[in-house]
Amino acid sequence: MMFEHVLFLSVYLFSIGIYGLITSRNMVRALICLELILNSINLNLVTFSDLFDSRQLKGDIFAILYSPAAAEAAIELSILSSIHRNRKIHSYQSIEFFK
Repeated sequence: MMFEHVLFLSVYLFSIGIYGLITSRNMVRALICLELILNSINLNLVTFSDLFDSRQLKGDIFAILYSPAAAEAAIELSILSSIHRNRKIHSYQSIEFFK
């Protein structure tokens, strides 16, 4: 795959994630959009690492170190889904017990 195609895909994923994060009021949708943003950043790190520094694995190592943030988003998603199941809360603005 060509460099421009990968960058276009990354920008597309990032813009969908930002749009969804700004416009969504649903907790699950907001976390999925955050996951899209993190995946686009990882895609950029690996792509630029392959383009500029093919002998060293700096971008790949950063992507590996950055992937716990994606796992953290998955854990947050499971916590929020259990909150939704127990308390029937649909909007993250109506959660008062976190304050």
